[in-house]
Amino acid sequence: QVQLVESGGGLVQAGGSLRLSCAASGSIFRFHAMGWYRQAPGQERELVARITSGGSTNYADSVKGRFTISRDSAKNTVSLQMSSLKAEDTAVYYCNLQAQPYVYWGQGTQVTVSS
Repeated sequence: QVQLVESGGGLVQAGGSLRLSCAASGSIFRFHAMGWYRQAPGQERELVARITSGGSTNYADSVKGRFTISRDSAKNTVSLQMSSLKAEDTAVYYCNLQAQPYVYWGQGTQVTVSS
């Protein structure tokens, strides 16, 4: 059983920064990627950033240049450094782990950006 535990959400003013972290525990086989998704009220869940086992990253266009994803493979953690936050970044952020053929999700952490 794989568990993902997120931390680091909260309330921040527009232009500020936050760092989200996600720790994975359990037996992880065929690891493929970890990432962050977000879901705002009334909207679908969307990819924010993702990093593969080989270190490749991809970002949503809306966060490029502002967010940075990183991974510590030894600790099975992934972090998302968010800077220059905007009101439209407000959402519940979910950690995601892909270990073929399974996909695991964290419980979500709220990020609220006040304008």
